[in-house]
Amino acid sequence: MKPQIAIIADDLTGAGDSAVQFVRCGWETQLYVGGSEEAFALGDMQAQVVSVNSNSRAMTAQAAAEAVEREMQTFRRHDVRHVFKKVDSTLRGAFAAEIEAARRQWHDNAIAVVCPAYPDTGRTLENGVLLVNGKPVTETSAGTDPVTPVTESCVPTILGGALVSPMPSDTPATLAQKIGQAGPIVVVDASTDADLKRLAQAIVLLGERALPVGAGGLAMAMAAAWASNPDSGEIVLAVVTSQHSATRAQVVALQGQGATVLTPEPQVLGDETQWQQWQAQMLAQGIGVDDGSRVLVLLAPSRQTPGLSAATVAQRLGQFALAIVRKGKVRGLIATGGDGAEQVMAALQATGIRLIDEVSGGVPLGTLIGGEYTGMPIVTKAGGFGSENVLIQAAETLTKRKFK
Repeated sequence: MKPQIAIIADDLTGAGDSAVQFVRCGWETQLYVGGSEEAFALGDMQAQVVSVNSNSRAMTAQAAAEAVEREMQTFRRHDVRHVFKKVDSTLRGAFAAEIEAARRQWHDNAIAVVCPAYPDTGRTLENGVLLVNGKPVTETSAGTDPVTPVTESCVPTILGGALVSPMPSDTPATLAQKIGQAGPIVVVDASTDADLKRLAQAIVLLGERALPVGAGGLAMAMAAAWASNPDSGEIVLAVVTSQHSATRAQVVALQGQGATVLTPEPQVLGDETQWQQWQAQMLAQGIGVDDGSRVLVLLAPSRQTPGLSAATVAQRLGQFALAIVRKGKVRGLIATGGDGAEQVMAALQATGIRLIDEVSGGVPLGTLIGGEYTGMPIVTKAGGFGSENVLIQAAETLTKRKFK
């Protein structure tokens, strides 16, 4: 297996804390104590992501640049598609020299997109100034570090690069355009995880020429953005049979995020001929698949109809889920309500679920076992369980996580 992504940090702990963000997003990741030459020479690499340490934190600028150049040249020889340059979140080390060395070695028209913000640890980048819990980084202990003291808080000043301060109205596409026009080294402000998410999506749009540079915050966002492919046309398919008010509120919240919700009429579900005609019509219209939506919800009707049992409704929706999956555009499944989950699995001829993780407490994530669609990711949830945003969390997990 050839790694798709390489992480290069200036010390071992940095290589580790960035690598673990990719593990959390489902990437097969290996961390090597030595450099890339050692990692690739071992011949037992079974990773999609490889993280290495240039051990250059305390080196002179020239020596650090040379160390980074060697690592980048190895990545290029082994056809790594993306590189994440890990830097210290308080700007310690040969910050500018390493970034420029990595950029020069990456592509002829490479853009280093720099954002050391890590909001979860109090690091934010505002007007190009790195703040730690609201204070410029030079006013913190990093400013008096005995080995690599930080003497400047303004990142564009350190790098001699451009600054992009995104507007609230910026989309990933407009932000990518601004970055692409700003120059070879571009510093981008970010003060929240949402800012980093948008930046990561913009970096994906810039393509392989983009070299993201940052700390654990941007690593986390890049791990999710590289796992997701918005151009693939893939969707998350949710089948909701539960009548519980909590589940219905969760569907409304998911719809508010742009999901397409499809509820067949009870009379359609109760009549075989009408049901077959309705399915054919929906598939022909490309509902939830070709309409630009990333999430499609098949929702059982809330009102009861004489002669139409809950078991029949679940079975019908399970059949329709199979028809949609057969179109080859489903990235993952969500099943809410025990009868619905059972019927979806029966329709796909799955015999079980290989459990991987939880979306949130009591909401398991796994992959199907058995049948033609073995390995397809699935989230199951009891009807009366979870917060109002749990289906949003489930859809995001299926979209942003890497699965085998």
